[in-house]
Parts: sequence; C-alpha cells; structure tokens
Amino acid sequence: MTPKPTTDDWGIDASWLDALDEEHQVAQKTIDTLREIIGEPPADLEERAPIVARPGDALEVDEADIVCEDGEVRHIDGHLPPDFPLGYHWLQSPEGRRRRLIVSPGRCWLPEDRTWGWAVQLYATRSRDSWGIGDLADLRSIRRMAENQGAGFVLINPLHAVAPIEQQEASPYLPATRRFLNPIYLRISEVPGADKVDVEEDAGRALSEGPLIDRDAIWARKREVLMRIFLAHGGGEAFARWRDEQGSTLQDWATWAAITEEHGADWHTWPEELRRPGGSALAAYQEQHGAVVAFHAWLQWALDLQFTAATGDLTVIQDLPIGFAGGGADAWAWQDVLADGVSVGAPPDAFNSAGQDWGSPPLIPWRLRDADYEPFIQSIRATMAGAGGLRIDHVMGLFRLWWVPVDGSAADGAYVRYPAEDLLDIVALESHRAQALVVGEDLGTVEDGVREAMAEHGVLSYRLLWFEDDAPVHWPAEAMAAITTHDLPTVAGLWTEADVDEQREYGTGTDEELERGRNSLLEHLPGLSDDATVEQAVEQAHALLATAPSLLLSVTLDDAVGEQRRPNMPGANERPNWSLPLPVLVEDLPGHPLLQTVARTLAEGVGPG
Repeated sequence: MTPKPTTDDWGIDASWLDALDEEHQVAQKTIDTLREIIGEPPADLEERAPIVARPGDALEVDEADIVCEDGEVRHIDGHLPPDFPLGYHWLQSPEGRRRRLIVSPGRCWLPEDRTWGWAVQLYATRSRDSWGIGDLADLRSIRRMAENQGAGFVLINPLHAVAPIEQQEASPYLPATRRFLNPIYLRISEVPGADKVDVEEDAGRALSEGPLIDRDAIWARKREVLMRIFLAHGGGEAFARWRDEQGSTLQDWATWAAITEEHGADWHTWPEELRRPGGSALAAYQEQHGAVVAFHAWLQWALDLQFTAATGDLTVIQDLPIGFAGGGADAWAWQDVLADGVSVGAPPDAFNSAGQDWGSPPLIPWRLRDADYEPFIQSIRATMAGAGGLRIDHVMGLFRLWWVPVDGSAADGAYVRYPAEDLLDIVALESHRAQALVVGEDLGTVEDGVREAMAEHGVLSYRLLWFEDDAPVHWPAEAMAAITTHDLPTVAGLWTEADVDEQREYGTGTDEELERGRNSLLEHLPGLSDDATVEQAVEQAHALLATAPSLLLSVTLDDAVGEQRRPNMPGANERPNWSLPLPVLVEDLPGHPLLQTVARTLAEGVGPG
C-alpha cells in the first residue's frame, strides 16, 4: 500500500501522487497561502466540537447527561449503551459544557435485491408538453416507463436551484444551493392555481422548437406565468402551513432569491447591510419585499408537490454536487465556514494535463466541525429527501479536496484533509433515516483507503466500463455499474468516431491522444466487426454490462437511443454543454426499438428480484 503524504497541522498535504503513483511536491508558497486562509482553530475547539459515535462506543467524557432528540434525558458513564437511539442529541457535561452528539449506525441502508435503472439528464428529456426543458412531469413519465420495464431506480442530474436571474446557470454542478430545487423544472399546467390564469401553453411549447435548451428564455417565460399564478392563487392555507413548517431555512433561501432579482446573483456585490443573514436591515428588506420573498417560497412548495408526484414509490437517486456557487445562497448562509481566495478542483491527471478548477469555494474543515457539521447535514438531508437514493459527486472530497488559490492555476493547488470518518457516519445516519441507498462517485485518482472506508460504511462504489481493466463479471457486488457518465463518450459517439471529431473541433486533445483514447475504449467491445452498426455496438456494450454482479446497473437514456453527443465535454467551454436535448421525445421512448432491447437485456441480466 502506498503511504499517504505528510499532512501538517492545517490538514494540508505536502505532496500528492498522480495516477501513475509519481510524487509531486507542493510549492511552499501554496502551503503558506492555504495556511493563512485556513487559520488556526480556537483553543477550546476540541471541547465544543461535535462528537460522532455509534451505539456501544466509549466516549471521551467520563460522565454526562444527554438530551436526546425526543427530549428524554439519559445519563451515561463514559460509553453509549448498545441500544442508544440514533440521531442528533446534545451532551451536557457536569462542568456545564454543551456539545452535539451524533449517533450513527455506521453503515448506509442498502436494498436486498440487485436491480437496474435509467440514468437521466432530466433537462434534456423533453415531451410534447414540455416548455423547452424536461420537467418534473416528464420525470413522472420516465418513472412510469421504468416501472413498466421492471427497472428499480432512476438516476437524475442535480435539480438544485440556481440564481433566479435572466442569465441562467447551465451546469447542474454549480448550483446556488444544495438544499432547494430549481423552479425551471416545474410543469406549469400542474402548479396549484394554474387553472386561474391563461398559461398560454402554445407559447410555452414553442420553446422546444430550437435545437438547444435555452434556459434564459425558458426561465423568463416560466417566471412570468408563475408569478401570475401566485398572485391569483397564492397557495392558500396548504402553502402557509408548509412554509411555516420549513422555518428559517426556507425564509433565508427565499430572501436570497428575492435579493438576487434586484442586486444580482453574487451576494458579495450587494449593499453592505444585506450581505449577512439576520439583522434588522435584512428583516426590513423582507418586510418591504414580502410578496417576492413569499413567491420564491411558494415555488419551493410547488416543487415539493411535483417532485413527490414524480418519484412515486420508485427509488430516484439524486445527485449531490461537490460544491456550490461562491456568490450563491449556501455561500451567503455559511460564509463564516467557507474559505476565501480558493476554489475546489482537481490536480493534473491522465485525462486533463492542466488540472481542473470547478469554481466552488471549499468549507474550512475545522470551521465545519465548529458549525456542528450543519452545512453538510442539511445538504445531504435535502438532496436525499423523498427520493430513496443519493449519488455523491466526487466522493473523495469527503476525505480531501484539491484547493486552488485564485492567483494560480489548477496545477498550483494542494490537498486539504477533511474529517472523513465523521462525514461518512453522518451520511450513514441520514441514509438510515431516509431508507436511501448511497453511491459514491469514486472515479479518477482514488487514494488508498478510500474505497475500503466506503465499503465499511455501505457506500456503493461506481464502476464504469470505459475505466475498468477487469471485465464486468469481476466487478464488486457493492457498486453501481455503468458504461459511461455525462462527462464521457456515449457508445454511439465512440463507435462512429463522432465524439473524437467533436473533441478535435473543440481542441480538447491532440490527434494522437484522441486516437489512443478511442482505441483504448474500443478494447472494451471486442468482437465487433468494423462494419457493425451503432445498434449492434450499443447492444453488445449493454450485454457486457449485464454480466456485472453489482447491486445496481445504470444505463443512460443517451446510449439507449443511440445519441452520439455526450451531455458535457469538460474543457470545451464554447460547446453548448448541458444544453443538448435528447433526440427522442419522452412519449416515444417506450416504443423505441433500441431502448426496448437495452431494457430487456438489463432486465434479463438482473433476473427475478
């Protein structure tokens, strides 16, 4: 086993290993910069930081009273009884110190039966009634199709909200918040009160006529109609009760959204008095702009209703991005926990020689602990809610994150360590409570110990045909198996060379690199003749996938309809990433010949549950 790099008192690794196990030293300038940004924790942090434990564990206190979630007070004498309730409690020491006690089962909930399901870019999955973008009613149709085909889950792109401004963020992986949904996914005609106004369906459907998904035009149209519905209906008592139940978290989000419409999407540029949640100035703003704040809260109520109807009883695996926009709502709410002057990314590797900068500010590890892990807990819980599954993007970020200083390139960064054991135990607790499975996206360079820790906590690994050297039949059982992801070539794009041609067009690699990459990937589809059709290539790839013993087998709709273009091509900034509609409408998917074949292949591979 390769030893881990030396980590200093700030959690910074002095070196890092690339995919070839070659060691690289971090520049002292980078280390000095990150130390200044991280700062030093208060001297009494270890006396007030949360304790994360499991029933039966010995604690670091001799005796204490514990105020449980249900209000019961229990006295302990240095260890938790084996039957101690799971949850978020408060530990009160004899000296009067109060700190959070998080009691976890240690392992995530997992279903018993092996199954398969569809991976869906919902924005791209349009129907004849869509307003330019796939919506929650379209998700309901996909879910019903999946159920009829015997599928056990649907995996969807992140649906988190972005700033409600004219220029809509296209990437689902750079949301303004990881706690609330994007109202662009609402089916307008099904919003409560839509029957009170003329929603002008024909004008809405006309938004689907273009070759790309025009989020700016779609949101402008939807917002105008949604505001008219809100003013005519308002949600009534049902909305008022729901809003009251959500408390300050919803109020803060709705307030942030209202302010963005007036002052822009980056809270750093707002008037000084509005830059922090709470305070008299913000309360005055909420009172003066009460209707707009209520409107943004009402949108979340409508989304909650439609998402519940869309998911039904099927497991819907929601995707949790690694971060959020630095000017967004979560950054505004948790600004004291975030690092200034850096963003999250990835070091240079075999797939990107320059490294990557994803633009999201990282949480400072000790400040996250000092905040009782609340930013992490809320993000996990909200993304898991009502769905039955969670995919954690870049799960290695629970262990360490590559911090990139703003005045340097992605290659000038360094890894900063996080309290992985605590974070994984929190994921396990939320999984247990929601009865939701968890998948960790562990692709790329994965340091020793990460997959072992995932397995110990019941977090499924993520295995791809394009990445694995072993045949699928040898892949692990506790995993989600797939052929590709949104960032990688589709089978059709690979087989026809359309993906290589597009990469060449956007300059994402040299001709030699592109051909070498294509040939390497084609090695996973042996036996296909040079004149094989796209359909034959897709069928063989999925027949191979069906041999994997993995608990979940995931199939993209893009592959199942023979789409040549991938949803996203990293590094191709001029390409319309995240804006390519699926070439087959939702109503036509169940009867699509290739899709039917793929569904049968996976259903037969899984067999009776």
